[in-house]
Amino acid sequence: MSRPLDALDRRILAELQRDGRLTHQELSERIGLSSTPCARRVRLLQDEGYITGYAALVDEAKMGFGVSVFVSVKLDRQIDDRLVSFEKAISQYPEVVDCWLMTGTRDYLLRIAVSGLEEFERFLTGRLTKVPGVASLESSIPIRRVKGRPSRLA
Repeated sequence: MSRPLDALDRRILAELQRDGRLTHQELSERIGLSSTPCARRVRLLQDEGYITGYAALVDEAKMGFGVSVFVSVKLDRQIDDRLVSFEKAISQYPEVVDCWLMTGTRDYLLRIAVSGLEEFERFLTGRLTKVPGVASLESSIPIRRVKGRPSRLA
């Protein structure tokens, strides 16, 4: 079990979430702690798994993938082998940017990023419907994102 985070740890996480490219010096100035203890805290947050990595946030629309579609997937049977084979197949598709195993009436929720509805149709009919075990699909197209955050901190 990890130790509870204090206010400085939470400030470090918030600052790094805003800008993961901060140097230890810049980060220490922003949170009001000298550089060495700040670096030690960052290393501890990494070692304890609070910080799982660093990445650039890329604008999907500028990359040519400005349309997201949410797809709920129901499998014919929810048994281990079927779940594993579905997840293996989905992991091969670059169009699937998020995949969640769900409770309720559907087994998975996917977020698909595509250039437009034509590409989505090709993906849906040419790939997703052909994954063994898929019993039914339900698609939803979002109008606009109201709120989005990398992670919840408080």
